[in-house]
Amino acid sequence: MTAHTGSQADVELLLDVFKALANPVRLQVLQWLREPERHFPVERAIADPAEVGVCVSHIQEKLGLAQSTVSAYMASLQRAGLVRATRVGKWTHYKRDEARIAEFVAVLGHSL
Repeated sequence: MTAHTGSQADVELLLDVFKALANPVRLQVLQWLREPERHFPVERAIADPAEVGVCVSHIQEKLGLAQSTVSAYMASLQRAGLVRATRVGKWTHYKRDEARIAEFVAVLGHSL
């Protein structure tokens, strides 16, 4: 995203983020990932949640949804640039992309 207003790329990126956040479960996960140590079992983590992110299995467990549903939700957040995925062994960990979220907020502020 760029800071100028109204470019087609900015509009498309804003819409991608809005679509990802339009689902209340995806919005909730993004909020939880803001403070992973508060919302997920750090003692069971195989990697540092602040550095690498939260294991998808912990996200799934907290949501109580099917693995395929959680994977689809996380893929949507990743496509929108709101989270980054990192593999640790056979597990995928997700972490908020704070720089990208800040960029989205700035573009939104300039666009509206």
